[in-house]
Amino acid sequence: MWRNSLVASWALIALPILSFGAEPNLVLLPKTISLSSPEARQTLIVQQQADDQILQQVRSELKLTSSDEKVVRVVDGVAIPVGNGKATITAEANGKTATADAIVSQIDKPFQWSFRNHVESVLSKQGCNGGACHGARAGQKGFRLTLFGFDVDADYTYLTRQAVGRRIVPSDPGRSLILTKPTGLLPHKGGVKLDPASLEYRVIAEWIAAGTPGPRDDDPQISKLEVLPKNSQQTVGTEQQLVVLAHFNDGHVEDVTRWSKYVSTNSSVASVGEHGKVKITGSGEGAVSVWYLNLTEMAYVSSPYPNQVAPATYAREDRNNFIDELVLEKLQSLRIPPSARCDDATFLRRAYLDTIGTLPTLVETQAFLSDASSDKREKLIDHLLGRPEFVDYWTNKWGDLLLLSGERLRPKALETYHNWIRKNVAENKPWDKFVYEIVTATGSTHENGAANFYALHQDPEVMAETVSQAFMGLSINCAKCHNHPLEKWTNDQYYGMANMFSRVRAKGWGGDFRNGDGMRVVYSDTQGELLQPSRGQPQQPRPLDGAAVAFNDSADRRIKLAEWLVSPQNPYFTRAIANRVWANFFGVGLVERVDDLRASNPASNEVLLSATAEYVKENQYDLKQLMRAILQSSTYQRSSQPVTGNEADERFYSRYYPKRLKAEVLLDALSQVSGTPSQFRTMKPDGKPGDAVSAKRALQLPDSFIDSYFLKTFGRPDRLITCDCERSDEPSMTQVFHMLNGETINNKLKAKENAVAQAVEQDNAQVLDQLFLTALCRLPTPAEKERTLKELAETPADERRAVLEDVYWSVLTCREFVFNH
Repeated sequence: MWRNSLVASWALIALPILSFGAEPNLVLLPKTISLSSPEARQTLIVQQQADDQILQQVRSELKLTSSDEKVVRVVDGVAIPVGNGKATITAEANGKTATADAIVSQIDKPFQWSFRNHVESVLSKQGCNGGACHGARAGQKGFRLTLFGFDVDADYTYLTRQAVGRRIVPSDPGRSLILTKPTGLLPHKGGVKLDPASLEYRVIAEWIAAGTPGPRDDDPQISKLEVLPKNSQQTVGTEQQLVVLAHFNDGHVEDVTRWSKYVSTNSSVASVGEHGKVKITGSGEGAVSVWYLNLTEMAYVSSPYPNQVAPATYAREDRNNFIDELVLEKLQSLRIPPSARCDDATFLRRAYLDTIGTLPTLVETQAFLSDASSDKREKLIDHLLGRPEFVDYWTNKWGDLLLLSGERLRPKALETYHNWIRKNVAENKPWDKFVYEIVTATGSTHENGAANFYALHQDPEVMAETVSQAFMGLSINCAKCHNHPLEKWTNDQYYGMANMFSRVRAKGWGGDFRNGDGMRVVYSDTQGELLQPSRGQPQQPRPLDGAAVAFNDSADRRIKLAEWLVSPQNPYFTRAIANRVWANFFGVGLVERVDDLRASNPASNEVLLSATAEYVKENQYDLKQLMRAILQSSTYQRSSQPVTGNEADERFYSRYYPKRLKAEVLLDALSQVSGTPSQFRTMKPDGKPGDAVSAKRALQLPDSFIDSYFLKTFGRPDRLITCDCERSDEPSMTQVFHMLNGETINNKLKAKENAVAQAVEQDNAQVLDQLFLTALCRLPTPAEKERTLKELAETPADERRAVLEDVYWSVLTCREFVFNH
């Protein structure tokens, strides 16, 4: 019989681009060049451009000239200031030209390097303040810097005042330890980091010679980072130099390309060098994360696949809604052909499993397949969204997000929390109201289920981290100790957010929450602040990107936080839930993983994610409306079978991506087809089986703390941390062995009163048809039917049950059953 094992899942990061069709022109970047000091320099790049789309960089036969070399001159592609004034820089290549204005100012004024903006840049670029070097919590060899220079005042003190100032020799900068060690003149565990002939060496040496001026409050401070080109379309094998501009709050702009750090988010598409030169290594879409002075910006590159796809291929595709329009636009820009529409049997099974987590019954399958009406898929979608199993499925899903576990909540509190979630799902409460009630919850955890959120999360820092992760897809944890290295969140912002929860109190706080009845009464106090360790004082309470709350405001701060959190003007909230719902149906989020919506982890189709989030807002956060739009789209209804040209696509939705059924859904499907319900028991704190649970299906379990080897083996989350990573869909040999010879399937098939027992008395052809329709929503193929009927016909009567068990086993363990496709 058919003994198929499991296949691996996949995930890839990529970014959107625009299409083009006009004859390319030239564009010189930056379009406006600002040089505001004698040391200012500006890297210039010349690009092809068509239909507002930036294409490849122009390198060959390129000439750059200045209209007035007494103002600015160009040397090796770099603009150098000569005198105050304005000039035009012209790029010429292949008979085409492009220009940019250059403005030079303050060339005649004294200049000195800034510790805040220049010395810190050198220390960061050379890795001196990285976690593996002096940026470690304890530093290295007695010398410590703050990680990535997040506290400039502390760094200045460590460098110039600590160890009796021995790291600096103002009278002879070249003898300073900060220069002799990284250049290798003295032993340095970190190796050679500075070349004495480099600009970086000169910055530090001249800063020391100037008397080591420290950071001042009136220093220009960075306000924005800009990367050029932001989006570009390339071909495999080409190179693209990035230019990074730092905009400061006094209005001046600096070219910081040399001192920025670069990381490619998808090395299979693009790699990046130390100074921002990107090499296109493969087809698809990729991004480069650019970091400078604790700000992060992204540059996106696209490399279409080498497919020859006729425009008619995309033109004839059904466009049922905005999803199809934007997916097809993306596929066409990358030259990826879409797969065909799936058949009715595939759609039926897929929609049931993705929407309500169960298989259709035999009667339901037969009715749908025999229905000749043209709108039967639309009617099925509406039917599924109203089914009681929908409530089971999505209650289970939000239970994962909100960490419903008997390991952390006592039975009464757990029951109240579960019932509260279930009631809200059944009522189809809008997501913004659902979340608002959780964040502002008060009262008894036995009466108000949402209050259990604060029984699980008792510290202001944990509350802030959990709310950010669960409802905005933002991991701000790193900012607890230092500015976030991959995001814009600072240590100050972290403690401002955490201080929004500093007045949350509860009677019955603390102790072992597994003891007693687990009841707490949550309320908001009128005073109390959370101290920020690095400053020794509280940070003004403020939602991440919201308005600050006055210290003397005695109202519940969580109300202000919740209002900001669920506001349509907060993009993180809407994008996060749109991405979670999308990933449920497609298996791969527009941002992957679904709770990692940081700037340096871009969406595979940013335009589509923004449009999906906007659709959620337009429908007042009624998530069923988004589910309906997804199910109705031709994108969702495509076949999972690849066609020539889209075999490598794993993020752009040219086809449906098969995904293994999640643990609870798979167990329920095994029970449904075999006709043998599962029995569940709670788990005691010592890990031994406890009391029986009344739930008939795994998706109805209110608790993840259930004794089930099957659920544990197939990746059920423990619900201990707010992270999508807790649930695993990764295949393993343990899963394969358990499916092939584990007690779960064997016991279900051997049960006295089950589907196999009924099949013993039925006609062989009828048994086979019903089994395939029940498990796979299709009839057996002629080859499958011929082979199996032949074996059944030759089976002695006393062996008929055993052989039928083998037939059932063959279907229940095949890849087609274990995966949704």
